Amino acid sequence: MLMRSLPKPDVTGAEVLRLCAASIRDSDLKERLMQAEAVVEAAEELYREHGEGGELHAIREARTVGGFVTRKEMERVYNGTFVKSSRTRGTYAKLKRACVNDICPLCGQGTVHQLDHYLPITIFPVYGVTAINLVPACSDCNKYKLIHVPASAGEQTIHPYFDKVDDEQWLFGEVVESTPAAVRFAVNPPDHWDAVQVERLKTHFRIYRLGTLYATHAAVEISNMRHALKKMAATPGFAERIRQHLRERAESCAEVYENSWQRATFDALADSDWFCSGGFETV
Repeated sequence: MLMRSLPKPDVTGAEVLRLCAASIRDSDLKERLMQAEAVVEAAEELYREHGEGGELHAIREARTVGGFVTRKEMERVYNGTFVKSSRTRGTYAKLKRACVNDICPLCGQGTVHQLDHYLPITIFPVYGVTAINLVPACSDCNKYKLIHVPASAGEQTIHPYFDKVDDEQWLFGEVVESTPAAVRFAVNPPDHWDAVQVERLKTHFRIYRLGTLYATHAAVEISNMRHALKKMAATPGFAERIRQHLRERAESCAEVYENSWQRATFDALADSDWFCSGGFETV
């Protein structure tokens, strides 16, 4: 599945900031980091309130941390201290390990390699080491998002610490009758969903290029099953038998995750008369 929700981190930004300050030799920067602690603490309270309400886009930009620490200094604290210091790298690693099987919660496919600042550190340095703003991510998702800053509620991507979007099916596939067969993916939530939630889901799907990612994996899956389907097609009435086989695989995937690309793929293939009647043989 994609967009896996995660438990909220149990460490605060102020706690991480203190650990970073204790690891820094520059006495001037150390002192200014300590002076910024109250600012970081207040900013995190604001972040949690806005996160629960789906309104992180409403947090105003601030290019320094309360006038005590610059953006560039906070970037150095994150990259040079938080990620590497013996005092803090355990916290960094724990945040990365929050995902089941190290699977990226943003795409549900890649392996977690780093933490992504949901609100970019370049524009919101006050959240540079605040754990609730640090989301485990694979390299591709971190690269695709870059410094995306939502200007409206609908432009917000899904936040794994605040959003849960897997209670109902919204990811669907459609077979492309081509050579070889392919699957096209789309976001289609139930009608009763809130319009902003729908827009956010579509934003997430677009920003992280999930349609392309899932289509690639679906193509490999179709290729892998071709031999087995050909064997099933050796006897009369094979189309319905293949359809039932694909439907059972979709149901099995749905038991694990409602919106996995695998579930959407098998459902789409089962729905296709063209595929079940021999489209799987096209190469």
